[in-house]
Amino acid sequence: MTPEVGAEGSALAEPQAERSVWEDIREAGPAGPLALLSMLLPAIGGFVLLARIDPVAEWLHAHEGSGIVIYAAAFAVLSGLAVLPTYAQAALGGWAFGLTAGLPAALVGIVGGALIGRVIASRAASKNVMAMIDERPAWAAVRAALVERGWWRTLGLVTLIRLPPNSPFALTNLALGVTRVPVVTVLIATAAGLAPRTALAVYLASGVQEQFAAEKPPKLAMFIVSAVLTVIIVVVIGKIAQNAMAKIVTADSAEQEGTG
Repeated sequence: MTPEVGAEGSALAEPQAERSVWEDIREAGPAGPLALLSMLLPAIGGFVLLARIDPVAEWLHAHEGSGIVIYAAAFAVLSGLAVLPTYAQAALGGWAFGLTAGLPAALVGIVGGALIGRVIASRAASKNVMAMIDERPAWAAVRAALVERGWWRTLGLVTLIRLPPNSPFALTNLALGVTRVPVVTVLIATAAGLAPRTALAVYLASGVQEQFAAEKPPKLAMFIVSAVLTVIIVVVIGKIAQNAMAKIVTADSAEQEGTG
């Protein structure tokens, strides 16, 4: 059966079959393999780093002032290139330098990693990716919510995206670069959104390291209670952020359909 032809001579579009993830990856050009690597490499690298966290932390700590600079720079490069996840590197900062020095250094590394990831993503983004977004109403609604509603709204939405503990850093960098979110917005929102879970990772690692280092673990019960409460708070904040983001995107999608 041939498709019907409209008054203007264009064939009526037939429903397109759902494409597989692999087809999307191939169609996306350079951004496709980058997305795949952004999902796989940090997961593997995180296990490797955590397994070697004590000797690596000792090496960084032994280099005193230069050690924390090396840590922050390596954090930026390795997270920006999607080699290591932010949670494992934040834990390394807490283990090596404690909460007071480890948290600022980890945040510097995170912002640097976001900048590197954003630059790489913007170079990898192609017309194919933008066409794929346009073909999918849900994706288009997310892009519109991110970049077509004003700077403050974009800043708030990117912060919400970054807040949940399970938000993948490297993959989110790629998504923000592909959708052309402004660099300054990405950096500010990344620092704000990742601060709670980064502080949690640094705090837990520094506390555990202190317990291992002490001959008589001091106030172990108090540390466990505070750690559990901190985890709960971060998870609750992340859940609230996810719900808020879902409502905003749903509202934008409905608005687009209404004006389409």
